Amino acid sequence: MLAALVMTAACAKNTGRTLPDRGGGMVTISGPVNRIISTAPSNTEIIVDLGLADKLVAIDRWSVDVAGVPGGIPTLDFFYPDAEVIVGLEPDLILANGHNATGTSEDPFRLLREMGIPVAYISMSKSINDIYGDISFVADILQSPEKGGALIASMKAQVDEIARAAQAIERRKSVYFEISAAPDVFTFGKDSYLNDMISVIGAENIFGNENWIISPSAEAIIDRNPDVILTNVDYIDDPVGELKSRPGFDHINAVINNCIYRIDTNSSVRPSARIIFALRQMARAVYPEVYGEQ
Repeated sequence: MLAALVMTAACAKNTGRTLPDRGGGMVTISGPVNRIISTAPSNTEIIVDLGLADKLVAIDRWSVDVAGVPGGIPTLDFFYPDAEVIVGLEPDLILANGHNATGTSEDPFRLLREMGIPVAYISMSKSINDIYGDISFVADILQSPEKGGALIASMKAQVDEIARAAQAIERRKSVYFEISAAPDVFTFGKDSYLNDMISVIGAENIFGNENWIISPSAEAIIDRNPDVILTNVDYIDDPVGELKSRPGFDHINAVINNCIYRIDTNSSVRPSARIIFALRQMARAVYPEVYGEQ
């Protein structure tokens, strides 16, 4: 069946539209997009927030908790996609993510692309502006630019509201934001939408001069002595208590003053319009006197 579909796709004349995706490639759409497979929760959230959830025919397993996803649709493993299952779903588009190729240089959807199924990639967003671009791209490819414009406008208005409030802040606090707990500690530097979020609320990332994702030593965190520690770790029982108990951390201002806060995981790690929830949490945690109590 797969061989026959490959031959059919190769012989078919494509008269659709070709446009650049968000991953640096090109995608050709031969007709209306009514059946979508989403391979990442951030992509799924964008589709749902555009009011187009009814077009989803399959999602990745991390998207099952996305509010607004129709019940009962299949969940697939997109690190090792089953081409035959995907072909059977007859998708008009696979909306993929840079994480799908993690651990391999191979495009996991190469065979499906060769069969003529459009695959559009969205790379990991490096800024809030990138998220606006992702939303605009998805809206355009799904021929719903008005909905995309409205969603972006709503998101921008809320970001601007928070940024305006930050102008009243006289002393910018320093923040350490942990995204993976000990012993495999990870945080982020510049070229990250999370770093942008720290700036929007009027604070400074203690690793803001570093590049992308980094694994800092305990000594580096202690030396930078953050005023506030934020964590979105959700895979251990007490991430705040674990941070407080680390050797030497009792000398950090954030620990001394009990300024360690949990930030919602999903809304902080999924680059979509729903980052606004995490952004408001961050603002209220770092500057309760400006943004209100958490």
